[in-house]
Amino acid sequence: MSYKDVFILAIESSCDDTAAAILHNDKVLSNVVAGQKIHEEYGGVVPELASRAHQQNIVPVIDMALKKANITKNQLSAIAFTQGPGLMGSLLVGTSFAKSLSLALNIPLIAVNHMHAHILAHYIDEDGFDKPEFPFIALTISGGHTQIVKVNGFFNMEIIGETTDDAVGEAFDKSAKIMGLPYPGGPLIDKYAKEGNPKKYQFTKPKIEGLNFSFSGLKTQILYFIQKNVAENPNFIEENRNDICASIQYTIIEILMDKLKLAVAETGIKQIAIGGGVSANSGIRETLKNAEEKYGWKTFIPKFEYTTDNAAMIGIVGYQKFLEEKFNDNTVISKARIEF
Repeated sequence: MSYKDVFILAIESSCDDTAAAILHNDKVLSNVVAGQKIHEEYGGVVPELASRAHQQNIVPVIDMALKKANITKNQLSAIAFTQGPGLMGSLLVGTSFAKSLSLALNIPLIAVNHMHAHILAHYIDEDGFDKPEFPFIALTISGGHTQIVKVNGFFNMEIIGETTDDAVGEAFDKSAKIMGLPYPGGPLIDKYAKEGNPKKYQFTKPKIEGLNFSFSGLKTQILYFIQKNVAENPNFIEENRNDICASIQYTIIEILMDKLKLAVAETGIKQIAIGGGVSANSGIRETLKNAEEKYGWKTFIPKFEYTTDNAAMIGIVGYQKFLEEKFNDNTVISKARIEF
């Protein structure tokens, strides 16, 4: 099998974005994402609606990815797809399509763990972006996950810390919802925080031993804080929105940084890479960059489009698996929860 010109079609359908990418070796030729606006009406992702939208989007998205990459499906070397974790109905759409197409084209099928892909997105060949050397510490932060992972190799990773309850993305979104901001609220908190005073309001950080996280207590604390102040002044949120958002964001970043500092102290590894949708947050990016000078770390922040759910990150894992011939047969199944 030739490894000189490897063309991977990657499919991502774990939640509410239908995405397809074409990679030529470790270079992205196209990366197409179709979002789903309908969930905004409900303040969160509705699984049944998500899977139906994937069925509508998957063919046009893959067709567009092939056209943008300027290749035909007959040039493909393999098909990589998200096996899990994610919403079962959404995963099934991508898995079924990937299986059918690999069978029709008689090319290898490669199942990818979505969480591995967020970490390995750093290995996409992009001008101006360095790739971390093994071993490094990965902080994966998204709407559904918060993990600190020791990455020893492409297929040698160990979770050394994770949330015991809610994910950091949920903490952002729920805080925004408490303030009456529309879904998804995380990016709006980031937007308003830029104009606010991060030390205006004090929130207590949870005391969780080791490298694990907890965000449920913080969410409850924010709820009571808003309720108390709105009872005293109905215009409290409107009059103090920027400061509230800045204070919430500052607290969440402090929680993340405390655990990262502990992870560095325990492992001796000073290479830190972030991934996942919440790594798009400008406050987290800035704080991590400042840590290079402050703590002597080497930090890696992915290109913005590779932070939220996308197929390019699935493709880079697919490429690395292709090189080692880690293929799957058609008995492979989607998994809402998958072993890391």
